[in-house]
Amino acid sequence: MESLFRFVSPPGPCGYLPGQRWELEYEIVSSLTPAEYMDRMRAGWRRFGFALFHPVCSRCNACRSLRIDLARFAPSRSQRRCRAANEGQVRLVIGKPKVTAEKLALYDHFHAFQTDFKGWPGHAPKSDHDYAQSFVDNPFDTEEWRYYVGTKLVGVGYVDALPGGLSAIYFYYDPDERERSLGTWNVLNVIDEAKRRGVPYVYMGYFVDGCRSLEYKAKFTPNQVRDPNSGEWVAFRE
Repeated sequence: MESLFRFVSPPGPCGYLPGQRWELEYEIVSSLTPAEYMDRMRAGWRRFGFALFHPVCSRCNACRSLRIDLARFAPSRSQRRCRAANEGQVRLVIGKPKVTAEKLALYDHFHAFQTDFKGWPGHAPKSDHDYAQSFVDNPFDTEEWRYYVGTKLVGVGYVDALPGGLSAIYFYYDPDERERSLGTWNVLNVIDEAKRRGVPYVYMGYFVDGCRSLEYKAKFTPNQVRDPNSGEWVAFRE
């Protein structure tokens, strides 16, 4: 790994919990291997593009990295219904990340819906450059998972294939197809693929109790969270 610089952002309104303030430590790298990032992720970091980050809030430790224990994973009744509704109807294509007008339009449509439905902050349309910085330009190969109903693009996810697991970076979908529960369908596909590749975990990023947008992650059981005090991974939801 070649690090360019590190910094801590000034305290600001928390993006996950209303009334809280957060601070994030960032590290910008020019090179990073999958194994090096695996070590960082086990230590509670995440990344978008070449920017690694983790929370360093002085008064709150609600952000907990969560991973799904694949050896014991069993889908819930609602997850089995999701599989029945989408299997054979939603087509998955895994390829290399690329910026297209179709993805930008879907990304903006998704965020506009989330602003109205979940109270996300207002979203300016994402430019080609911004999208590339977040999802396309990476220090190592990242997979782009595209979902189609017929020829219509209905979902896009980004996944890191790492030595100790698959890491689900981000997923967005067509709100007009929300009855399909495409977010759940994407995670089920990542779980299936991780099992096929023989890795033990799917890393889901941060779980924050009380954050509506992140609480879904704990529904994939059993799972583990990283204790922010000890740094150990401990059983969470069974």
